[in-house]
Amino acid sequence: MEKLTSIEKYNLEEYELETAQKQDLKQLLKVCLENMDNVDEVSITNAFKLCYMSHQGIKRASGEPYYYHPVEVAKIVANEINIDDISVIAALLHDTVEDTDVTLEDIEYWFGKQVAVIIDGVTKITGVFKSRDSKQAETFMKLLLSMAEDIRVILIKFADRLHNMRTIQHLRREKQIQIASETMELYAPLAHRFGLFNIKNELEDLCFKAIDPTSFKFVARKLREKKEAREEFIDEFMMPVGRQLRQQHFNFEIKGRPKHIYSIYRKMQRQQKPFEEIYDLFAIRIILEDPHTKEDCWRVYSIITDWYTPIPERFRDFISVPKTNGYQSLHTTVITNRGKKVEVQIRTRRMDDIAEKGLAAHWKYKEGEQAGSASLDRFVNWVRDVLDNPRPDSSTDFVKDFQLNLYQDEIYVFTPTGELKTLPKYATPIDFAFEIHSEIGERAMAAKVNGKMAPLREKLKNGDQVEIITGNKINLNPDWIDDVVTHKAKSRIRQFIKQKQRKISEEGREIWIKRAERGKVEISDQELTKIAKRFKYETTQGMYYDIGIGALDPNVLFKEVKKYKSTGRLEDDPSETTSKTEEQIQESYFNAARSIGDGNALILNGEVTNVKYSYANCCNPIPGDNVIGFISRNGDIKIHRSMCNNAQHLLKTESDRIVDVQWAKNIDNKFLGAVKVIGEDRVGMINDLTDVLSKSLSTNMKSINVSSDEGMFEGIITLYVDGISHLNKIMKRLEKVAGVKNVLRYE
Repeated sequence: MEKLTSIEKYNLEEYELETAQKQDLKQLLKVCLENMDNVDEVSITNAFKLCYMSHQGIKRASGEPYYYHPVEVAKIVANEINIDDISVIAALLHDTVEDTDVTLEDIEYWFGKQVAVIIDGVTKITGVFKSRDSKQAETFMKLLLSMAEDIRVILIKFADRLHNMRTIQHLRREKQIQIASETMELYAPLAHRFGLFNIKNELEDLCFKAIDPTSFKFVARKLREKKEAREEFIDEFMMPVGRQLRQQHFNFEIKGRPKHIYSIYRKMQRQQKPFEEIYDLFAIRIILEDPHTKEDCWRVYSIITDWYTPIPERFRDFISVPKTNGYQSLHTTVITNRGKKVEVQIRTRRMDDIAEKGLAAHWKYKEGEQAGSASLDRFVNWVRDVLDNPRPDSSTDFVKDFQLNLYQDEIYVFTPTGELKTLPKYATPIDFAFEIHSEIGERAMAAKVNGKMAPLREKLKNGDQVEIITGNKINLNPDWIDDVVTHKAKSRIRQFIKQKQRKISEEGREIWIKRAERGKVEISDQELTKIAKRFKYETTQGMYYDIGIGALDPNVLFKEVKKYKSTGRLEDDPSETTSKTEEQIQESYFNAARSIGDGNALILNGEVTNVKYSYANCCNPIPGDNVIGFISRNGDIKIHRSMCNNAQHLLKTESDRIVDVQWAKNIDNKFLGAVKVIGEDRVGMINDLTDVLSKSLSTNMKSINVSSDEGMFEGIITLYVDGISHLNKIMKRLEKVAGVKNVLRYE
């Protein structure tokens, strides 16, 4: 019997949905109609039917029918990105080509070429992610390549990842951490660059919740506790301003949004301050409804500053000079009569749409079918520019550079003719030169900043006018690699360094060949590679390079080659030793991984399941902390706190070596912890602190370091604790010491 095609198998026109699915479809169409001007209800209905029928019988990790996932992704696309109905259709069908018998040809037949192209792009990205051999960096590059073809590919991928993060609790913990880390490093920065701030913020919070649930719950609880007081303050703050705005016939909305949880936590860590001392926990946003214009935003700013004193250095005008991702708003921080600092953002409804939904929102405002958004075009051109530039040999370097550009705050500088250029914060004249043109960057000799000669490595500031003085020859300096911040500059300097290294290696090779000819010795490349490893070189190129710079005497190499040619072997043959060591390492590595078992946590209490472990000195985890483990090359496990910077780096670079670890219920060991104490510098303060620790709490100290300035002191106390509850008890007790203002855990 001949096999039915998908078109014959799935008769979309005549298929009747069941009651539950009809309800799901009704909800989706409602979201679409509320958020988009033009909705092809027939095509969305048919796409829903195909999604449901083709995924029948398939379950997610949560046990839910699989079709729930693409339907939720489509709702995110409609509600939070809301570009067009084509994106909604593609979102409904984004998994069909990969996971079912539906083909791209079927999709094109039913829904047109545009939908098929988008689904093809999403499928290619998904295929890369599922490949166990691919590293995150390589995945990221392919992601960008797909994105550059049709921006809707990456927007659907954002929605797909957001729903996966919302349901991540159904996966094993080590898988949660792996996916959360990838999301934090790749998706969140890219969402930031697109201006999808709502999605970026939610992704970061969900990642934070997966990686360090204890800290997440702490900040979330603190925000809930302060919610009522926060709302009362906003009402009180806005009362006189709102009255005056209404008197002047402004049509406006006021929002008092708390900062998202992860950003508050990062601020606490960066400033080493407790939650109570972070003043900008929320921002008041004033949104002017149509037909108000940007001139009206300035009028509102004038009214606010009539009532409250502005802090000049905290003023930002993103209306006159929008961010690269199209973001526009006036930002100011003012001080109330009670001395409280408040951040206020002023924008129009259109500006707010773009701020919330990024460049995707430009689609709502474009004039006619063919007219594209200038900001959208600039962004896509920026991506293509990055992809067209020479890539570093290391994919990880590519991602590192790219992320740097994604997350950096921006500065605005001018060419000598007054043309505005946007660069990442901390950019130098070298970055500026490459931004103008690659040849100018390569031939840069000196710079003038605001009419005065300045070093090429000097950090530029907002408003600087920069002129680059060039020579006739390439003047690249390898040392610039640590000073530049843009991908374009870094990639070209890396390329130059590699070229220089290759040239030196070639010179070293010529020196060796002449020495070998003079001594009348012939040796094959394979044999010479063995001898290179005898000298601890991975390849002969590294050995030639050291000969070229004079770090390896060719006569020493010649003696080793002569010895090898006469005996036919090397003493302690490094190739055999290396091979054996690698086998031992791999065997130990996989034994360690196997001993932990698929999805079973390693309980930290002695040498469980024959796996040795140790605690990372960088973050000093203690019982009660959220922790993760990394399998070292020799099979040992290194335990880190989940949010430790080094752990985050390892998650980026070697996520396949992550393991889930949990604390045992009863642990007798003592652990190293540290607290930071801030207070009044008075006589006897140190004695009072040490008395509390030694007498009241019977806690042993390892060290105490104190500094004082203008009547205040700051002390770092390192001590031995049983776990997180013991440390919290110590902190609460120290807070009661007379003159102590703050006590917090020290990192």
